[in-house]
Amino acid sequence: MRAVTPACSASFPISIGPTSLPVLDLDINVKPYRHGDIPIKTEEQSVTIDIHAHVTEDLATRLAADKRAGIDLTVLLSTRVHPERAQNIDQVRAEFAALQNVIAGAAVDPATFTGPAEELRAALDAHPGRVLGMAAAPLSLDTPTLTEFIDEQLRHPAMVGIGELTPAPDAGQTIEPIVRLADDHGGLAVLAHGFAPNTDADLRAYADIAERYPRVPIIVGAFGGLHAMLAVDLARKVNNLYLDLSSALQAFVVAAAVREIPAKCLFGSNTPYGAPTASLATIHSVVDDPGLLTAVLHDNAAALLKR
Repeated sequence: MRAVTPACSASFPISIGPTSLPVLDLDINVKPYRHGDIPIKTEEQSVTIDIHAHVTEDLATRLAADKRAGIDLTVLLSTRVHPERAQNIDQVRAEFAALQNVIAGAAVDPATFTGPAEELRAALDAHPGRVLGMAAAPLSLDTPTLTEFIDEQLRHPAMVGIGELTPAPDAGQTIEPIVRLADDHGGLAVLAHGFAPNTDADLRAYADIAERYPRVPIIVGAFGGLHAMLAVDLARKVNNLYLDLSSALQAFVVAAAVREIPAKCLFGSNTPYGAPTASLATIHSVVDDPGLLTAVLHDNAAALLKR
């Protein structure tokens, strides 16, 4: 595809003290309906972006609490599981059984994605300017059907990426058709599940695919789970591989990641599996440099998602 430089070309040199983010030059003429609105920080106020959260039933209440905690913009992903509805341990167990099927990449009727996609669309309509969205992408669909399903979601003006992709364990390579589609759309960000049951081989597959599609930012969800240090190593080597810091298991690994690859780290909460206030407190507890803090909480995400 011939590169073009439209008036709204998406190049984002973001300064974070002595370090600068790589410039992404995305051809945004491919799909003209891509125009999510990312608030940009000013000297007086820094906008905090949560890169990874799921739609919940109590969304209005949750967003109000997040705002009070200092989270100004949330990227929502659709979900087929609602653990926040559980009232007792048996209901929690049932929700997690359903979750295991999702993150294990179990084949399901594609129609099961329609309801969650509509739920996300309703959330985007109800909270304009407060939330953005990522399009769901069932990995079991054939390419024409998948393209139609994703394109329909991306027509919403608040959609800024694709995710969360949930390949079966050791099947990370199956996200490539979605990454190719994201590339065809000019370089949309893609968020892929990184926690168990996904394996170290899956993270390596994500990195290999990222190298083949250099203008598609691939975000490893939940900090790579049990393989966080490998995720950091891979993100150091691959220019367009990024880390969502949600659900981190060791704070000291988060601190090391921010020190070593500050332009690759993105604040996320993985709500409802993580508490946004707790996730935010983790970042503040391990990052005391104001420039690095701004990069992790705002600049890096804004650079990837702005259209």
